[in-house]
Amino acid sequence: MIFSSISPLLAPVNCLEITPDKKFLAAAGNPHVRLFEINSSNHNPLLACEGHTSSVTGLGFQREGRWMYTSSEDGTLKIWDLRSPGFQRSFAAPTNSPVNSVALHPNQAELVSGDNNGTVRVWDLGTSQCIKELVPDPDVPIRSVSVGEDGRHLVAASQNAEVFVWNAPGRNGQTNGTGSGGDYEPVVNFFAHEQGYCIKAKLSPDCKTLVTTGSDKTARLWDTSSWGMVRLMSSHQQWVWDAVYSADSSYLVTASSDHSARLWSLRTGEVVRQYNGHQNAVTAVALNDCT
Repeated sequence: MIFSSISPLLAPVNCLEITPDKKFLAAAGNPHVRLFEINSSNHNPLLACEGHTSSVTGLGFQREGRWMYTSSEDGTLKIWDLRSPGFQRSFAAPTNSPVNSVALHPNQAELVSGDNNGTVRVWDLGTSQCIKELVPDPDVPIRSVSVGEDGRHLVAASQNAEVFVWNAPGRNGQTNGTGSGGDYEPVVNFFAHEQGYCIKAKLSPDCKTLVTTGSDKTARLWDTSSWGMVRLMSSHQQWVWDAVYSADSSYLVTASSDHSARLWSLRTGEVVRQYNGHQNAVTAVALNDCT
């Protein structure tokens, strides 16, 4: 059953995120981000964040919801104070390559980005400087980056479906300092999808698994202790664009070009529920999970 529908946004939705207080939904498109109040009958955006000049590819919120961060095909990362529509800070690499993904380190002091040139960058929010560059496979675009909640692992997925994993500096789980400008130790790299592209790679909230989604119509679950595949979720009929974990890491919601989203039990690998109603590809998903 469809609870509510917001349209039109006038551009494809590239990503969705819910604020930490569960009150607002952010939807990123080309080139704006719009915020909507979740429990409201007013479907007009409360705020339109304007400043990017091309498609917004990633977004997220600081842990207490004090600010939002975004990445874009215009080659920049931006920090936004949600009390105003304009951005407060902007970061750009010298190459100005389109940025495809961004993640916030759990220390809340660093952003990690992945770009079309195949570079993963770590940005110090205190100095506004890039403090680390990783180039796992030159000139192969990085489609997705993720940092574990314990700060232990950094994961990047490339367009050719190869996943790269590094141990992060200070990987004993301490996340209240910076220091990530130190050495990132390669742990493993593997091809997550035998055919086609890898679109998203996300570490679970409990850091025990990694999910990847691909153009091969599957989502795959990987054990982070061995980096072996433990679940193959293959009931979608077209590309799987996005996935999000439940707060307790027991369930997964996937979004697909087959016009559906699906809820999976990660214990059994079975579909618990299918969500229909979209007339076009479902390209992004967010989960309002208060567990």
